[in-house]
Parts: sequence; structure tokens; C-alpha cells
Amino acid sequence: MIECVVKNWQGESAGTASLDLRVANEDNAPHIVHRALVRQLNNARQGTASTKTRSEVRGGGRKPWRQKGTGRARAGSIRSPLWRGGGVIFGPKPRDYSVKMNRKERRLALRTALQSRAEDLIVVQDFANELPRPKTKELAQALARWGVGENETALLIVSERDEMVYLSARNISSIKLISAGNLNVFDLLAADKIVATASALEKVQEVYGD
Repeated sequence: MIECVVKNWQGESAGTASLDLRVANEDNAPHIVHRALVRQLNNARQGTASTKTRSEVRGGGRKPWRQKGTGRARAGSIRSPLWRGGGVIFGPKPRDYSVKMNRKERRLALRTALQSRAEDLIVVQDFANELPRPKTKELAQALARWGVGENETALLIVSERDEMVYLSARNISSIKLISAGNLNVFDLLAADKIVATASALEKVQEVYGD
């Protein structure tokens, strides 16, 4: 179980929150999280890279010169892979990089990844009402009060997307804003700090606390 201090908009203690998730055992945890991470990165690949073989390159139907008597090496087509402008040997072709993983394993990996970042987790009160209009500077100052360093990246988890919070956060390059329903292993592991609202933590417990 994770026990966290909840901070208010000014960065002061305003209560506690807990998160109780079923995670993988210590022996299997690195393996299952790694599998989930590889799956996510592979599934994000488009797989559209394509090169032309010698049979697909335009031209080259006529033999460049006769077989014998010229003193040059024999050649049958100017589109040979050995020629400039020729086909490509063993080049990439469109393919599907996706990797399958059971739903129960994916959820277990996500819970395990979140649990492993317990030391970097910062829980704050819902602050949407503190931003009646987009204010990037005020959100950046609040993040500093909560303990996010100037040169640190942070994953900001909210229960539901709020337009004012989104507009305030989108211009801060070191912040990534996601909703609790869109948690993923890569974002959880990539950020230096994880900032979650209390309601987002409750939603994570509700959705993934099986």
C-alpha cells in the first residue's frame, strides 16, 4: 500500500491519501514491466518504411551493353542493386510490429510500474478551480511548490480533462498531462516526478484496484 501526503495549491499538507494495488512479485516484476514497455513502443511504430527491389525500380529493361567483347563487367540491367539508382537488397518493407500481451498481464504491469514510482509520487488536491482561465505561469509555480524541480520532467495525472488545466499545461515542455483512464507504462517510467490529483488517485484505485 502507498501512503501519500496530499498537498494543496500552496504546497502545504492538507491530508493523506492511499493507494492499494495488487502488483507482481519481485522476481517477475522487471520482466513483466519490460514486456509491457516493449509492447507499447512496438505498437506505436507505423511500420510504413518501404524500399524498392530491382523488380520495382523504374527502367532497366534493356541490357546496358553486350555480354562479351567490351572489356567491362557483364551487366543485365542498370537497376541492379550494385548500380547507383538500382534496387535495394533486403530493404525494409511495410510490416506490422505489434506485440500481443494478455489484458491481465498489461494491467498487472501498469500497477507494478506505478507502485515502483511510489517515492516520486506527489498527490495534490484538485486544482481546476484555481485556474479560471489559462495561466501557464501559475501552474508552473504550483508545480515548483509541490516539489517538481526546474529541470525535472513531470507526469500530471488528472481524473478528467479540464480545458483550463490543459491550456495552462500544454506550453510547459517538461509536463505531460494525461487522464487517469489513459495511464501507460512508458509515461509512468519516463517522468522524473508523477503528480496526481486526489480524485485521479481514487479513479486509479477504482479502475485498477482489482
